[in-house]
Amino acid sequence: MINTSNYDKYPEIKVEGHACAAGWDAIAQTVVQRINDSSQTRTVVVVECYHGVDSPEVMARLAAALRPVLTVDAHATFKAEQQINEFVQDFVTDDPVFGYMAPLPLQGFFDEQKQQAAQAEIAAVTQGVVLLVGAGASFLAPAPDVLIYADMPRWEIQLRFRRGEVGSLGVPNRQEGFAYLYKRAFFVDWRVCDRHKKTLMDRWDYVLDTTVPATPKLVTADGLRAALRETVARPFRVVPFFDPGPWGGQWLKEVCDLDRSEQNFAWGFDCVPEENSLLYRFGEHAVEVPALDLVFSHPRELLGEEVFAAFGDEFPIRFDFLDTMEGGNLSLQVHPLTAYIREKFGMPYTQDESYYMLDAKSDAFVYLGLKEGVVPERMMQELEAAQTQGQHFEAENHVEKWPIKKHDHVLIPAGTVHCSGANSVVLEISATPYIFTFKLWDWNRMGLDGKPRPISLAHGKQVIQWDRTTEWTRENILSRVEPLGQGDGWREERTGLDKTSFIETRRHWFSKAVPHHTHGVVNVLNLVEGREAVVESPTNAFAPFVVHYAETFIVPAAVGAYTIRPCGAGLGQECATLKASVRTPLAFNAKYANLNN
Repeated sequence: MINTSNYDKYPEIKVEGHACAAGWDAIAQTVVQRINDSSQTRTVVVVECYHGVDSPEVMARLAAALRPVLTVDAHATFKAEQQINEFVQDFVTDDPVFGYMAPLPLQGFFDEQKQQAAQAEIAAVTQGVVLLVGAGASFLAPAPDVLIYADMPRWEIQLRFRRGEVGSLGVPNRQEGFAYLYKRAFFVDWRVCDRHKKTLMDRWDYVLDTTVPATPKLVTADGLRAALRETVARPFRVVPFFDPGPWGGQWLKEVCDLDRSEQNFAWGFDCVPEENSLLYRFGEHAVEVPALDLVFSHPRELLGEEVFAAFGDEFPIRFDFLDTMEGGNLSLQVHPLTAYIREKFGMPYTQDESYYMLDAKSDAFVYLGLKEGVVPERMMQELEAAQTQGQHFEAENHVEKWPIKKHDHVLIPAGTVHCSGANSVVLEISATPYIFTFKLWDWNRMGLDGKPRPISLAHGKQVIQWDRTTEWTRENILSRVEPLGQGDGWREERTGLDKTSFIETRRHWFSKAVPHHTHGVVNVLNLVEGREAVVESPTNAFAPFVVHYAETFIVPAAVGAYTIRPCGAGLGQECATLKASVRTPLAFNAKYANLNN
């Protein structure tokens, strides 16, 4: 534990030369001025909305200011609820946790006759303002005079699910439980909206941020594009978010300066660009946009050409915290093999991962791998009895239990039974498809909602690698540290991951400046030891970037050479970073090769 937190929960990137309109009055004034400057007799304003945006509020606020002669809610031209449910069902599935990655187009949600009727109504207007709002509003007017994109980060959407404010795309089902809404969004709604967003990004005139209720902000698309270009030319952090859980601990509260009144914090999502945000400072105001906007707009500069060739515009590495300090064990679990995740869920690669022990008490441990002589049939029978009859599952009869200490690095290739125990803090480093965890046993406890957490034995038993027993685990995946090199005031070690993973992890211990180079591949790092360090460019290509203990940061592939050294409160200390990157010889095959089978 540290006495005073210096962890930055709201990392910002300053944007020069561009303004921001904050509040509905200022936003309306900006749009009205744009309309007046055009001197057109007829102006079509389209506000395209990502899933989760409160489009009725957006429409009401803008309509009050723009006084349109015609206002169209794009969602009114969607298919009926039953039709949409039938359209997406093969991808939502009846599984309580998992669906199938949907290749569906947003256009498929629309009723053709309703759409044509709305388009005819729009075409009949010859003077005044026409306002179109909602997901797919751009279909109604493919060449609008003003295109505003109302974006929304996925973490905020999840919070709105929990508050009952948002349902599924095109369906008024806010009363459904969080688990269903999240599953449907993950497998269908977000895929559909992302696919459509990418066709519009080059045409945006403005971007509307309504993440904070009643505090909207509007920036020009040119301003956001300038911000995104700046971001891929320097190190940066995404906005972290934190969540309590049934096994959560107390460490994150102190280290990350979180709400002490919360029961616990189990997860800290410090680098999951699919769900994290970016905060851009435009003068007095901070504008929040999904980090995915950067991935979509600058994938080559961010990821590197080889990583982009393998993964497309997907960020393939995830860093997050698992806090069990003064808490409980994680669920006993296993991740799917590549062939299984591709066949069953439509994902091209799987979740190989590792546990880097950021902190640990003297009694900390992990469950990892199986006991020698384990009998698969007996273990599965006991797990089935625990699930269906409420019996206690004696994990230690079947799964090996290992003591661990701070800075140990536990490798977890897909198919390996595992979980972290109480009294530790894990920096989890993994491939991105993080929803695909098959829980085998959850210690007879309830979730925070008072309901049993879903167990996935049917999936789990299909992927457990029964030959990964005690000796195999000891020799292959338990703290396999390999010295690589050293220099003046620093040394480098390879700590993992498993040889079948496409992720390489390296640790640097340093008291002076350490040279790094991206070699054309995105780097993700965390300051795992030391209070403060600074990332610098040897050629002054970017301004010095300060990071603090436990902060994860991204160095885009385009950055090239950079150095890291202790600074400020970190001077006089030996610091350490853990760095993850994609192993490029495997990158081209990672999406298609059955590496784990």
